[in-house]
Amino acid sequence: MAQLMHVHAVYRALNKPLTIWGVERRLFFLALVIAGATLNYFGSLIGGIAMFFGLYGAAQWATHRDAQLIRILLTSSGCRTDYDPGKRAPFTVEVLPQ
Repeated sequence: MAQLMHVHAVYRALNKPLTIWGVERRLFFLALVIAGATLNYFGSLIGGIAMFFGLYGAAQWATHRDAQLIRILLTSSGCRTDYDPGKRAPFTVEVLPQ
């Protein structure tokens, strides 16, 4: 008996990340808050604007590279490493005379 193929509608909005000006919304607000803090701390409008556009560019790169990059980095920090190739026990080599 032949299997009938079922077609299920998948809406684009379910798989699309929420963005503001092409940047994931949490990264956008992070750039905005850090730029505001820079503006208040240094008292420089140019510094705040430069910080915002610098962080906005980095956030745009991260969003286009992988929209879930921040979530992956934050959850990976809580996991312990089972194998770290940078940490190994020292060993000695003994050469036997023939």
